[in-house]
Amino acid sequence: MLEDLGAAPPGAIVVLQACAHNPTGVDPTFEQWEKIRRLVRSKSLLPFFDSAYQGFASGSLDADAQAVRMFVADGGECLIAQSYAKNMGLYGERIGSLTIVCTSEDVAKKVENQVLLVVRPMYLTPPIHGASIVATILKNSDMYNDWTIELKGMADRIISMRQQLYAALEARGTPGDWSHIIKHIGMFTFTGLSEEQVRLMAKEYHIYMTYDGRISMASLSSKTVPQLADAIHAVVTRIA
Repeated sequence: MLEDLGAAPPGAIVVLQACAHNPTGVDPTFEQWEKIRRLVRSKSLLPFFDSAYQGFASGSLDADAQAVRMFVADGGECLIAQSYAKNMGLYGERIGSLTIVCTSEDVAKKVENQVLLVVRPMYLTPPIHGASIVATILKNSDMYNDWTIELKGMADRIISMRQQLYAALEARGTPGDWSHIIKHIGMFTFTGLSEEQVRLMAKEYHIYMTYDGRISMASLSSKTVPQLADAIHAVVTRIA
């Protein structure tokens, strides 16, 4: 990643996922983010953060925002696209926000004018229902506290599914190292299964995932983990 960023031309826009990387489930460490930040700034690149899973990684809104805040704190420019579809369960409302951090008030006014030129032809007045829900929760301390508690509960459940799936594969003696399942974070994980193994699992066990082996950990439950572990064990044993 650092090699690719180092080869990018000055002024290039770099899209970075703030946390709970989709599809890999692998997030940079704090120290790695600092290396990324230094390189991005030294190359005069423009970071554009995609923050779709804040709170769904660690269960903490603050911890999941640390990468974004690191870039904001250094005084440089950046853009942050924030989605509330997942962390507030508002998929049908398609609600989010765009934050643009500028180096001066003068630049901010110019950027705002450009954004309005883009927005107005698409929608003069966007739907208000989803935005009203989010605003109500964020402005009410009791609702906000309830939301953060429920959000951590969701994140903890996903982490629990990772632990249960890993334990089930270990208990079955499934060939290979499956520790990446508990090392990854967020809603998604690459299982490491090949396309041939994925197709066999779909054909014989009616368990479906993308052909690159990616699964949604959030879709699992304590009841379905044993079924998935049995199927993974079977296909890995049959197809090396």
